[in-house]
Amino acid sequence: MAAGKGSDRMQDLGNTQFFSVETEPENGVKIVLSTVYEALTEKGYNPVNQIVGYIMSGDPTYITSHKSARSLIMKVERDELVEEMLKEYIKANHWK
Repeated sequence: MAAGKGSDRMQDLGNTQFFSVETEPENGVKIVLSTVYEALTEKGYNPVNQIVGYIMSGDPTYITSHKSARSLIMKVERDELVEEMLKEYIKANHWK
């Protein structure tokens, strides 16, 4: 560990860190969420609860394999799912 490196880390704690996500094409995540939502609904699950369970835990068993929903959602990073949902929520509430 180089001298001063630890002190650099301490200085970083006072600053806001920027988080940037490289996303798939604009509609990629939307299509995945739509397909997963539909598959969960068709199988009788509460899609909101199941998707939240998956995002919070990372456990793919929250998502049905019906319509390949489980394999689809696993191709998208969980932070990308949250980002897409937050963007849509902000847009729907006219915050921006």
